[in-house]
Amino acid sequence: MNLPGDPTGLVPAPRNITIGDGSFPVAGARVEAAPGYEAVGRLLEMWLATAGRGVGASREEGASRVDGAGGAVAGAGGGDAVGGAGGGDAVGGAGGAAVRGGTGSDGLVRIAHDPSLPGPEEYRLDISREAIVLAAASREGALNGASTIRQLLLSQGSKLPILSIEDGPRFSWRGAMLDSARNFQRVEFIEKFLDLMALHKLNRFHWHLTDDQGWRLDIPSMPEIAQFGSRRQERRVNIPRMQGGFYTRDDVRRIVDFAGERGIVVVPEIETPGHAIALLASHPELSCKGGAGDGNEPFATEWRHGIFGDVLCAGNEKVFEILGRVFDEVAALFPGPWVHAGGDEVPKARWSSCPKCRAVMKSHNLRDEGGALEPEYLQGWFMNRVAALLAERGKRMIGWDEILEGRPRKDAIVMSWRGYSGGVEAARLGHEVVMSPQTKACYLDHKHLDLSEEPGQLGVCTVRDSYSFEPVPESLGPAEAALITGGQANIWTELMPFARHVEYMAFPRLSALSEAFWSPKENRNWDEFVQRLEIHGRRLDALDVNRYRGALE
Repeated sequence: MNLPGDPTGLVPAPRNITIGDGSFPVAGARVEAAPGYEAVGRLLEMWLATAGRGVGASREEGASRVDGAGGAVAGAGGGDAVGGAGGGDAVGGAGGAAVRGGTGSDGLVRIAHDPSLPGPEEYRLDISREAIVLAAASREGALNGASTIRQLLLSQGSKLPILSIEDGPRFSWRGAMLDSARNFQRVEFIEKFLDLMALHKLNRFHWHLTDDQGWRLDIPSMPEIAQFGSRRQERRVNIPRMQGGFYTRDDVRRIVDFAGERGIVVVPEIETPGHAIALLASHPELSCKGGAGDGNEPFATEWRHGIFGDVLCAGNEKVFEILGRVFDEVAALFPGPWVHAGGDEVPKARWSSCPKCRAVMKSHNLRDEGGALEPEYLQGWFMNRVAALLAERGKRMIGWDEILEGRPRKDAIVMSWRGYSGGVEAARLGHEVVMSPQTKACYLDHKHLDLSEEPGQLGVCTVRDSYSFEPVPESLGPAEAALITGGQANIWTELMPFARHVEYMAFPRLSALSEAFWSPKENRNWDEFVQRLEIHGRRLDALDVNRYRGALE
């Protein structure tokens, strides 16, 4: 368990930690990685080098020693990139990075394979006066342990405390969603955000790429989608101007590689069938009326925020043809097993009056108990077709909890955002669930405090609210509770035009949520977290994070 007054200040708190007397001098240490862990060794060596401590290496039988600054992992997408998103135990880099020899002195940092550990993300870390030994059963576990070492380097300096840690996650899904559709962020910021996720042992990056206000993914076979959908007239400023930006294939590969190096799976979101105005800007024929207004006007990517009545036409086969081509590109770019397909906030007025949509409801007998055509069931039919398109491409669909209103496929994963009730219903129906409710915990676009000085919208979520989040509702039985795979923070950026603003809204609430996702429930202690946050805040400062520094509750 965690010790009162723990000087390490680790966040999230490890399951078990014992602190001894003395320290291990980092300067001059060399990194030795067991076969299969060379990529983790290179990453750890980069963190050591970045902290200003040189490391040396040499080869010995049965192990690889990672050299100093010359062996540092290249930038994302570079030739020395290591591992891809969702890479399991794979350690080969995207560019086939080699381990280069060298000479070292003084202490040893050793990464060892230990198949006896109870889970793939478990690790054991022992720091003595002579060596640091990190043991893991898989690449994921080794990366978790390496992140712990990195935190210690950032806060403890050149001498790390003697300690022993046995640790592993409570949940497999420890996510953070970043909305790049409402406001575009540079690739460099995405990498910084991913690096901060890895520091907190978060392993799922939900990337919101399309919405009414922007389509951010280039589809080379249909360049018009990004050409029209990525740009909008920004009218919330004194002088209206065009605002835009999208990610190329090379940008996406760079981000996916960077995330994969750090054990993070990138989960892209392509919104369907609502929040689709940016897609309709290039393909108005995919709407029920064939255009905006009375059907004769072009669509323009929205600058306003809210919910708009024009959605993808469920009765138009071309919709599924276009989505199939989009998913071809998505499946090729994102190696992880999941694609988020939205499904939230879909007005049904257009469907209710659309002859094509009504024909689908009639042909598939999508009716309520009274026999009337039921557009909610049409959404379920639509989302199941989307899930089938993704399954054909080897992907599993995730949807917001509204998909429950329309009889979703059993393999659909439900992301519960409107509260706990959607997750409870989904688990009772046998679906896997990710909990991300907007009710005082996971929505980081909410204000930190109910003060006029604080930015934010739609609610208040203090750091303590985030820390107190419990992903598993008490009403679930053991079998249903096992379907709660974890939790996720969501950062909606309608009112965050600047990346520095994103950082302010995210931290330290994302730090608090990382502990809710990782640490045993019985080990969590608010007062201890507050003490550790004083140390952890200095780590964030060292990484140039524009964190919130006000009252925590």
